[in-house]
Amino acid sequence: MARPTTLSSAAAKLARPASRKKASSSPPKRANDPDRTRADILEVAAAHFASHGFSGSRVDEIAAETNTSKRMIYYYFGSKEGLYREVLGRRYNEIRVLEKASGFEHGDPEVALATLVGGTFDYHQTHSDFVRLVMVENIHRGENIGEVPGIDSRADSVLDVLRKLLDRGIAAGLFRADIDPFQLHMSISALCFYNVSNRHTLSRIFSRDVASPEMEAIRRANVIEMIMRWVKIAP
Repeated sequence: MARPTTLSSAAAKLARPASRKKASSSPPKRANDPDRTRADILEVAAAHFASHGFSGSRVDEIAAETNTSKRMIYYYFGSKEGLYREVLGRRYNEIRVLEKASGFEHGDPEVALATLVGGTFDYHQTHSDFVRLVMVENIHRGENIGEVPGIDSRADSVLDVLRKLLDRGIAAGLFRADIDPFQLHMSISALCFYNVSNRHTLSRIFSRDVASPEMEAIRRANVIEMIMRWVKIAP
């Protein structure tokens, strides 16, 4: 009876070469490029956390998909919670970088605000995992977002940028003087977020593909118009 067991074990090893590789005493070849390895782990982890939530995601599956190991992931991020927080921080940082890179801090404030709103809408459309990650974090009542390094300064930064943009518009006689930057940020985020977070239920209930390029273009224009009509002084 011992021989069949041995043969079965050998066959299982051959069927799972990745597992055999991880069991090797030598580190994966890609470990020689730690920055790339770290970035790959974060990308794969983002997809897992967005699809399965924090509790449903498994570090060993993330390790297998990135040809690394649980030990390597814990070396880089300390724990599963540390990996999750790093993923959250990275996605929030990306949208802040996008806001700063869009060039809306200069030039015509009306054009700048429309550019900011359109860019935010586009980011949400092309980064649905960001939307799902935010939904997951809210299911957990925001337990981790406060632990993300630098999250407070990033939040202050976006409000400061919006405040300066509003001030420029007010000085030019274009924008209302009673718009709160925080309320503006919430309104932009809500309008851009909803189209992605609820696309499946909306499409099913109303029998319309809200994720189609045509519907996205219409919605994008509507979102920009709604924000601009709210912020601008009525003629």
